[in-house]
Order: sequence, then structure tokens, then C-alpha cells
Amino acid sequence: MKFTKYTALGNDFLVIPAEDLAQAACPEVVKRLCDRHYGIGSDGMMIGPLPLMGSSLGLKFFNSDGGEFETSGNGLRIFARYLWDCGIVGEEIFSVATPAGLVQCRVHPGGRRVTVEMGRVSFSSRLIPVTGPEREVLDEALVIEDTRFQICAVTVGNPHCVVLCDDISPSLAYRWGPSIENHPMFPNRTNVQFMKVLDRNNIQIEIWERGAGYTLASGSSSCATAASAHRLGLCDSFVSVHVQGGVLNVSIADDYSVTLEGDVSKICEGVAFDEV
Repeated sequence: MKFTKYTALGNDFLVIPAEDLAQAACPEVVKRLCDRHYGIGSDGMMIGPLPLMGSSLGLKFFNSDGGEFETSGNGLRIFARYLWDCGIVGEEIFSVATPAGLVQCRVHPGGRRVTVEMGRVSFSSRLIPVTGPEREVLDEALVIEDTRFQICAVTVGNPHCVVLCDDISPSLAYRWGPSIENHPMFPNRTNVQFMKVLDRNNIQIEIWERGAGYTLASGSSSCATAASAHRLGLCDSFVSVHVQGGVLNVSIADDYSVTLEGDVSKICEGVAFDEV
């Protein structure tokens, strides 16, 4: 099975070509390929380009636990770079179809920097989804083991829980990420971000991803946290999101459509064998 591996600020993905869909789109195969000891190693995997939603540039996303999911900001930027490397697209804006909808992508000259228009962020409990009465989930209390968190819940095509913090660290994400990810409040589970606001244009986050665990960077997480900070009046409409792997830039329009921009690097390509 052929693969290409990329990283987006430490958030690494495998891209598997569409002709291997039948073999690759199996939870056990995904888990093996993403395993860092018995496979190639990555936070997740994508298969494409596939015919999806009337587009020839569709893709499927898989977490390292083998589960399929809706969308990924960094995954989309990596897939756009993959299409550019394959000569399928140039430097013009093009559409990619995901299970969460169509998005617009652009690979900048040289291929290292990629912009994705991620669509409109929503805080609606019905759309995310979040249990309880229909509402916008903004600055709510969430209590776990007698510890109180102030949270916002967001969808960027996939669910997020943004935890407002005065101080953050990887240990905080490891300690509370799994409990929040699997909290009954989130029937589809959720990605979790621990956010510290640095100033009007900068935030810092630690990330616990649904189905993948602790990650160094996440595009959709960056969009969710930047939009939350802006909605709460803590940040302006352009936010630099500082993650363990570097910095991602998020622009927020008046209707809360978000644009994500950052670097993508190609690591390697090759053939995976089924011997484990």
C-alpha cells in the first residue's frame, strides 16, 4: 500500500491514494499504519482524492484509533499540499469535499504554506451536538470530580470543547482531556482545547484530540479556540494560535466564517507492507 506522510506543525498524517480505499478503510488497518511502533506512525490518516459530494477532490479522515471523523483543518492543509505535489492542483483556489461539507483551499508558491477556508463556526448546542436545552454554549460551567471548568462548545464541522484557563500545560491536557472528551454532555465525544489568552491577537492552547489523544497542533482546534476568544470579546478578528508545534493564523469574518493558514512539510513516501 502506497503512502505519503506529511506534518503540519507536528500534527502528522498519512495520505493513502484512492485506489487503496477498500484495503485501507478498515479500523484495524488504520490503527496498524498509524501505530508508532508497529506501523508508520501518525496522528491520523486520509484517503483520497475520492468522488464525494459531486466533487472529484473528496477525502475520508481517520483517527489513529481507527475511527472515521468529519474534518480536520491540518488534515485539509496536508491534503491540499498532497494534491499540489501530485500536480492535480496548482496555486489557484480549489474546492475539497469532506464529510462535513465543501471547503476552499489554496497552496501558496513553493508549497510550504497552505490556506483553508474552513466554513462557518457555530456555538449551537443542536449542531455540535451538546445535551440539554437548545442554546449557544458560551462560558458555561462544567464540573468534573469537583473541579469546575469554564467552557465554550463549538463546531467547525467537528465538535470542540474550549476550556478557558489562566495557565496551561501538556499535563493539564493529559489529566483532563480524556474525561472531557468522553463526558455525557457530548454525545459524539469531543475534541478538547485548553486555552490561555495572551493578548488581543494571540492565544496559546494545549490540545486533546478525540480519538487521537494529545497532539502538538490542530487546525480545527485553532479555529474553534480563536472563534471562542473572539466571541467572548477577548480577542480581535485575527488571531495567532500558539501550539506546541508552532503558530497557526486564524481570521474570523463577521459571520464567523474562519480561515486557517500555516505551514505544511512533506516527510516521506513509500510502501507499507502487511507483515505485522
